[in-house]
Amino acid sequence: MSSDKISVFEEGQVLLFDKPVYWTSFDLVNKVRIIIKSNLGVKKIKTGHAGTLDPLASGLMIVCTGRATKRIDEFRDLDKEYIATICLGATTPSYDLETEINGNYPVEQITENLVISALKGFLGKQMQVPPVHSAKYINGKRAYELARKGIDAEMTPVPVYFRDLVLLSFSVPEVQVRIVCSKGTYIRSFARDLGLALGSGAYLSSLRRTAIGNYRIEDAYTLESFENIVKEMKPF
Repeated sequence: MSSDKISVFEEGQVLLFDKPVYWTSFDLVNKVRIIIKSNLGVKKIKTGHAGTLDPLASGLMIVCTGRATKRIDEFRDLDKEYIATICLGATTPSYDLETEINGNYPVEQITENLVISALKGFLGKQMQVPPVHSAKYINGKRAYELARKGIDAEMTPVPVYFRDLVLLSFSVPEVQVRIVCSKGTYIRSFARDLGLALGSGAYLSSLRRTAIGNYRIEDAYTLESFENIVKEMKPF
């Protein structure tokens, strides 16, 4: 990102950010917009992101500004890489820590080799059922809105693709998995399905997105580092 032109953001920038846990994707984009406007005297700046991250997840987000927002769709189609920590032996309605545990299951039978074998079974194309607690639309309503009202919604399976699944650590009840998958994949649903494949239950206890295509988290700004750079740019 060049600092010798104030108009670089209007002209279009593709920015990488490390989203903090508990922030929504909208929170991050809005903060980026505020940083640019308040420090550079810009009255209006178009900003958008190329793929959401759940509030409980951290990691890489691509934010486009100005004319670069026209490129958002090309970034959305890229494969994603995640580091997922999955807790075995229990389930939650949302498949993550958003909701309370609603079931407990044995884990004594689960070995490292069993997990490795189960992961191999997910490679390639899969039909995945999205979480009920998700932003999927059902008859014009978000699925999570129906779930919070206690309405049972039928979630239609969607095709996803797992290109790589590597067990990084095994310490029951937790396992950590590196996942490379297609767009539209719900890692929460993967956690649920892994638990079923192991004859137990499972939910996602933490998630970090580390790559989008060839874009890596190591090259991402924190909001603080981005603001420091923008403050050094000369306003209009």
